[in-house]
Amino acid sequence: MANLWQKLMSLPLLRSEVSDETPAGSADASGLNALLDPETASHLERLTGRACNRLIYRTALTHRSVLHDHHGEHERPDSNQRLEFLGDAVLDLLISEHLFKQFPASDEGHLSSNRAKIVNRKSLAAFARDMQLGEHLIIGESADKQKIRASESALADAFEALVGALYLDQGLAGAERFIMNHVIAKVDLRKIVEAEYNYKSRLIEYTQSRQLPPPLYTVVAEEGAEHEKHFTVEVSCNNVILGRGTAPRKKDAEQFAAKEAMIVLDSTDPFAPPVES
Repeated sequence: MANLWQKLMSLPLLRSEVSDETPAGSADASGLNALLDPETASHLERLTGRACNRLIYRTALTHRSVLHDHHGEHERPDSNQRLEFLGDAVLDLLISEHLFKQFPASDEGHLSSNRAKIVNRKSLAAFARDMQLGEHLIIGESADKQKIRASESALADAFEALVGALYLDQGLAGAERFIMNHVIAKVDLRKIVEAEYNYKSRLIEYTQSRQLPPPLYTVVAEEGAEHEKHFTVEVSCNNVILGRGTAPRKKDAEQFAAKEAMIVLDSTDPFAPPVES
């Protein structure tokens, strides 16, 4: 929760920073043409229920690849990375509040785990994909537009950035309306709460409950060409190898290794002291 608090401490400053962003009579205040494609502006209005005629929404949809095509002839554009940071904090706060009220019997650990299942990158990308956000991203001319529009990372970033833009423009209530409609309404919270923990999280809980060192993940093999590598990862604790996993991404390989470790630990305790005869 310390990281969440640090993020939230910056919100009022950021909000005041853009409160005067759009002076009366400017292109931003008077119309959408200079800011967003009319189709994008209409799409955002359908998603949010409000007119989105501020520069902040264009920034929310601007992928960082746009910066690579900037050659100094005009003012350097902003990408959505700062708004992503802000939206991440707002999203964490609102989802935390909802889970806190919805599940009064859950302790802090369960609430944190369930929040992580809702706001992880894969979930956020799915929400963005469901609302066709990728089709409206503003991408650099030299970038692979098709690849970026389908990218899990780009979609998740844009979703968080849009939440940040809504917070700045419409306040916490506006951000909450959006999240209730496009996150809470789309997930089965009961199913998430009842679902099995993330295997890496379960393994950490296991080691902590037994006062053991944290799990150590080691890449023991890399195979395949650069664009189709497979990583093999071993997980150990106290010099005891507990599991091994292989996948195209290191994080997935770690999850498979942790899953194998939990299967082992559910049936035996390799850290139990030897029984004296």
